[in-house]
Amino acid sequence: MPTDNDHIITLQGVSKAYFKPDGSVAVQALQAINLDIPKGQYLAIMGASGSGKSTLMNLLGCLDRPTAGQYLLDGRAVEHMTDDELSSFRGRKIGFVFQAFNLIPQLTVRENVEVPLFYQAVPRAQRHQRAMALLELVGLANRADHRPMELSGGQQQRCAIARALVTQPAVIMADEPTGNLDSTTGQAVLDLLAQLHQQGRTIIMITHAPEIALITQRVIRLSDGQIVSDRCERPDSIPTPALTPR
Repeated sequence: MPTDNDHIITLQGVSKAYFKPDGSVAVQALQAINLDIPKGQYLAIMGASGSGKSTLMNLLGCLDRPTAGQYLLDGRAVEHMTDDELSSFRGRKIGFVFQAFNLIPQLTVRENVEVPLFYQAVPRAQRHQRAMALLELVGLANRADHRPMELSGGQQQRCAIARALVTQPAVIMADEPTGNLDSTTGQAVLDLLAQLHQQGRTIIMITHAPEIALITQRVIRLSDGQIVSDRCERPDSIPTPALTPR
């Protein structure tokens, strides 16, 4: 069994409530969640709309803070960090892949990939080198000087994946990463995530698609803000299944 030192993420009694202006609870989004995620695990989070999966993803990604409980990310209690400390820590530890890409339209593809390194004060030449290496990896090196609007949806998502990887994060958070992609491009994204997992990365993915969850080692299902199922699907790597054509 993994020890505490083997866990990249630990939640202890974590709850999240959203309040009305008068201070009363409007929504109890998460209720006393306990969760350990070992380093290098590939985990899927599933649940119906309103189950709390997006709230859990936001907390795990340090985009929001719990109302109660403790969240340890790589051994550090994030709820005690200042906003600046949390932002810096999140930038070093977590890479995000969003369904909606979230690229900056005024910047080139290469500049978009470099943005996280800019905030980490990485020298310009090194930013350029690392960005170009990742654009080569995702097949966009020849589009480095284009703007996001000049790319297809699939190309924009590949750019977003390169940006998520550029800081060499300990955890990759992927929120419906193939949701806006055709089956061929979506398969390429899943193949890349599988490769990253095989290299030892911890990957946490929200998905509504059972066939995509099959590629992960562990599937957590939420309902009404609680974990109702926590199942290890497989102990090791298996070939990535093909997406159903749209």
